[in-house]
Amino acid sequence: MAQQTVSAPAYDASSIQVLEGLSAVRKRPGMYIGSTDARGLHQLVYEVVDNSIDEVLAGACTEIWVSLHADGSCSVRDNGRGIPVENHPKYNRPTLEIVMTVLHAGSKFDRNTYKVSGGLHGVGVHVVNALSEWFEVRVHRDGHEYFQRYEQGAPVSPVKVDGASDGTGTDIRFKPDGSVLETVAFDRETIGRRLKELSFLNPGVTIQFADERSDFHETYHHAGGIAEFVADLNKGSAVLFPDPIALHAKRDTTDIELALQYNDGYNETSLAFVNNIHTIDGGTHVIGFRAALTRTLNDYARSRGFIKGDKESLTGEDVREGLTSVLSVKVLEPQFEGQTKAKLGNSEVKGQVESAVNEKLAEFFEEHPAVAQNLIAKAVQAAQAREAARKARELTRRKGLLEGGGLPGKLADCHSRDPAECELFLVEGDSAGGTAKQGRDREFQAILPLRGKILNVEKARLDKMLQNDAIRALITAIGIGIGDDQDLSRLRYHKIILMTDADVDGSHIRTLLLTLFYRKMPQLITDGRVYIAQAPLYRLQKGQKIVYAYSDEERDREIANLAGPKGVTIQRYKGLGEMNAEQLAETTMRPGARTLLKVTIEDASRANELCQVLMGEEVEPRRVYIQQHAIEVANLDI
Repeated sequence: MAQQTVSAPAYDASSIQVLEGLSAVRKRPGMYIGSTDARGLHQLVYEVVDNSIDEVLAGACTEIWVSLHADGSCSVRDNGRGIPVENHPKYNRPTLEIVMTVLHAGSKFDRNTYKVSGGLHGVGVHVVNALSEWFEVRVHRDGHEYFQRYEQGAPVSPVKVDGASDGTGTDIRFKPDGSVLETVAFDRETIGRRLKELSFLNPGVTIQFADERSDFHETYHHAGGIAEFVADLNKGSAVLFPDPIALHAKRDTTDIELALQYNDGYNETSLAFVNNIHTIDGGTHVIGFRAALTRTLNDYARSRGFIKGDKESLTGEDVREGLTSVLSVKVLEPQFEGQTKAKLGNSEVKGQVESAVNEKLAEFFEEHPAVAQNLIAKAVQAAQAREAARKARELTRRKGLLEGGGLPGKLADCHSRDPAECELFLVEGDSAGGTAKQGRDREFQAILPLRGKILNVEKARLDKMLQNDAIRALITAIGIGIGDDQDLSRLRYHKIILMTDADVDGSHIRTLLLTLFYRKMPQLITDGRVYIAQAPLYRLQKGQKIVYAYSDEERDREIANLAGPKGVTIQRYKGLGEMNAEQLAETTMRPGARTLLKVTIEDASRANELCQVLMGEEVEPRRVYIQQHAIEVANLDI
């Protein structure tokens, strides 16, 4: 173990407080880790890593080691202070055992031990223990190495001294329990992205990540912090100025860091964190940042004569066009809305962030007038495009291009007016659209055929988008609007299902649609409203028995189940139009029989990077991506 050299507050048994007894974590794991699928599995790793990161925030840790082992286990080790092991003065049990086995036991409730923490509920490591086949912890402190082992959350040995140690820290190794989790196979890329993100947010730590299953090792250390994070997000984009703007301020007990940089694109990529937790749905810190950015740019533009009087002003959308930013705040007592911690609710943080960003950004503009003028010029262009988009909307209404109560003429709407039970299928082409209309349940399923490939919104401003008939029809049918005008309460269908052919053209159309939703209607994805229909690739028939296969592997299994290939008729579907209405309904559309994939954003920075690579202006990054991932293609239409 590395020597502990960082001074930090006292951390002993009295720091640990117990708020509640045991809970049936194994019975309802989804309540604690969100789900029992791959997302929940990886949450177990993050819970343990977050404990080490909390030591970093306390100034007590500089190194973290994360390893995926060949036996399916994962270990997380740090050089922090080490979890206290002595008997707890109040509960007369080893403190280490209390932390590992009692829900809501921890030191995150004691502000003398942790001033700022991401793991606020004190349940993380206990939940990991409860959901593990086995769990081992080694603590290095006071010159000793202490050890305890648990199985399915229960200790199977007492806390014991297992040797001498000249360092401090905690070493946890656990194997997820397949009897309560749907999958126990760790994904290296998923974990690596989170560790890299944490290294940007905590520039003082070095994270070593190893995967014994494939002889992989990587080191994450980013001394440049979130400014380096922004530069990484903008990698492959043409930026308006070379170095990101980095701002840092404190307001009362809130620590505020902001880094931002603009590129020549039209989309915004803004990530926000509270105590290292990614607040996907924003919150008061984001509201404060946006208000300050708009106000500061307007004030500067007026003072320099770029815009005149109070009647002209730049909107939030104008000043965020092409913006890439990372906002990281450390809050003493954060209040999150919902169990997912996706949105910050502290009202005081809005004013703190707004004041700090306004002051620091105004100072930066005074010292760097050339950069400020570049940003103003881009925002003014965005304002002109916004005005053109407004005129395009008015022109659309005047020409009456939208029919039937304002809805697109090609939309075959459903009878129900309850959005909670309504579904909208986006179908490739009129032929497949016609089949889908015949096979749908008219009561709750609507069909919107899309003729040809829609506009690539990664390369287009809003005014150009609104000149595209397909996009205009889509926006109108969905109902929530786009950009800052989005209002999820106006959503007309709670399921929006992409149903395209299983070929190259179908994949391209699907990617264009997902880019549109991610860039212009992100609330649809974050609220879990976008799905991808899974149409079969094969129809197999032997005698009167008919089965469908969704992959080559499934086709081979079904042939074997049908007692060999002799007498089996195999039909490969190249498009939805090759199915009749009943086949399409039975395999792809009818609830109960169909399979839908929900579109989620596990990693916003990775999603942003993929949009830029696959749909952006730069050709070289796309060529490299295709070369690296060509071997992964499952179905190639030649």
